[in-house]
Amino acid sequence: MRRNKLLACLMAGTMAVSLTACSGTADSDASTAPTTTTEAVTTTQEAAQETTTEAPQVKSDASVDFEDGQMGFVKAYSAPANAADVEMSVVDFDGSKALEVKNLNGKVPFVGIDVSSLCGASVADIASISMKLGVSYEDGSFSACAGKITTWTGEDLVQTGYDWSVYMESKNPKVATVDVSSVPFTAGANNILVLSLETDNGLDAGHGNASLYVDDITFYDKSGKVITADKSVAFADPAGYSSSGRDSSNLYAVKGAVNFEGFATSAGAWTQDGFDMPQEIIDALVPGSVVEIEYKSETGNMWIVMPDSEKGWMRVGQAGTDDPAYINNSGNIAQITYEQLAALCGDDVSTWGARMQCEADGEWEVFSVKVGQQAKNMAVVNGVDFAGFATKADAWAQDGFDMPQEIIDALVPGSVVEITYSSESGNMWIVMPDSEKGWMRVGQAGTDDPAVCDGQKCYVTYEQLAALCGDDVSTWGARMQCEADSAWEVYSVKVGTAAEFAPVNKLVKFEGFETSADAWAQDGFDMPQEIIDALVPGAVVTIRYSSESGNVWIVMPDSEKGWMRVGQAGTDDPALCNGTYAQITYEQIAALCGDDVSTWGARMQCEADGAWEVYGVWVSTQATSAE
Repeated sequence: MRRNKLLACLMAGTMAVSLTACSGTADSDASTAPTTTTEAVTTTQEAAQETTTEAPQVKSDASVDFEDGQMGFVKAYSAPANAADVEMSVVDFDGSKALEVKNLNGKVPFVGIDVSSLCGASVADIASISMKLGVSYEDGSFSACAGKITTWTGEDLVQTGYDWSVYMESKNPKVATVDVSSVPFTAGANNILVLSLETDNGLDAGHGNASLYVDDITFYDKSGKVITADKSVAFADPAGYSSSGRDSSNLYAVKGAVNFEGFATSAGAWTQDGFDMPQEIIDALVPGSVVEIEYKSETGNMWIVMPDSEKGWMRVGQAGTDDPAYINNSGNIAQITYEQLAALCGDDVSTWGARMQCEADGEWEVFSVKVGQQAKNMAVVNGVDFAGFATKADAWAQDGFDMPQEIIDALVPGSVVEITYSSESGNMWIVMPDSEKGWMRVGQAGTDDPAVCDGQKCYVTYEQLAALCGDDVSTWGARMQCEADSAWEVYSVKVGTAAEFAPVNKLVKFEGFETSADAWAQDGFDMPQEIIDALVPGAVVTIRYSSESGNVWIVMPDSEKGWMRVGQAGTDDPALCNGTYAQITYEQIAALCGDDVSTWGARMQCEADGAWEVYGVWVSTQATSAE
């Protein structure tokens, strides 16, 4: 994330706004009626043209003023790799009630506002939108901030970004107004807008993270009339909208990661940029390691360039090659393994050159790079809930509960403990305080055998527990506790059979596979030839989804072997599911439908035991499992 906007740029922006103030601007003073000519910078499609709407002559009451405290139509958007953790509430600000968005970790806050639900059928009449935006810091200072109002419009949810800024303390808050007439909202299509604060000059000035305030959201039709909003509605996620944070589909888990400090940069398509590798990164590049890049790009692709390798200038993990980077389904995290680098640059890291760069085939921005050890991307099959395991504590403080018999019975060789949690450091592990072998930390961060943690889920295997506490579970003591090296909270614990999501690359997308249905209802599509061709031994079907039960599986309705559920939850061979994505292997399908893909029938469907929605399906080759 690049937040170091230069003062000169801000002054230039201020002058530009001042020069155009008489004729209408993208931002306006809080006292000015909303009327603008707005230049739209699109995320996925350029706005058709710059247009101007006629100003309403009399300022009307806002569609949403937050005076009633309602904010159910607002939801954090956490899918971008640089998305901040946020806390939202309605508070007093600038003499009225406003939505406060607190930035909890210094990344970019993204907040979705459900325009379709607020405006109903009238959403198609919206020609312009205004809102009052303000910022503050806990120390009482002021710094210029800027961001985007991004609309998701039409049946295809085309994303169009409009700039906003609060650049002077005397104009804080400020009304930002955008003309959306060239990319209109569509009724019944879950159209939203996402508000982001992407430039926070106070952060570099030492004032901490800015809090963003939103008030007086007003929707206007083409005549300038205010459109009434139903503020009692709840946010309805459009397809692909996610508030669940990291998407680890297709990827390795990473242990013992070392951050490549300062690796944040951007460039145009086919342009490289990067930095000289510090010694700690060079030392971390060993067999079995992986480089992980958090980014965004127009194409969703990302790879590494090693410009000074003794073997020559090398693109590693390039999209479209036989060995591309491992990229998640959200297209915001890429991984390149040591083995991929060594295949092109040689086994001796000292010959790779000092510099590591990034590149993509579309405009791109990298937010962070780290190097760590490849680890299993764990999953729990047929898990048993540790009922009532919800607690929290400060750094280096332990808390937990006595294990019920069903948890003790589930702790067998090949099992894993799954902890759903949050912590300031991202770490989490288990403490067994009453083990006959002694008081034991198991999976502690920084040791030779840490737990696999991604900030949301933590996994500690039976084998890790047994290595410290012994093979006889009866000697482990009655109590299981959690601990971290920072303030932490645990929301749930379960124990089940350990399984591994396969890291995969060379993905083939099943174009158009987006659908939803109720519990035990199937829906899907005929498989295009490229999907049939990709279904070979070792292939993996990846499904990005949500469901009430957390489960999803495949139905092959026209198989010559009969109507088949493949990977059904509760069977001996279920799909691997984590509530965000699921994997089903070729071998699971072949076990029920036969080895000859031509006998599987033309149609692939999805199904679950709760209401479900599928956002995308991919077929890919399977990588070598992490050890």
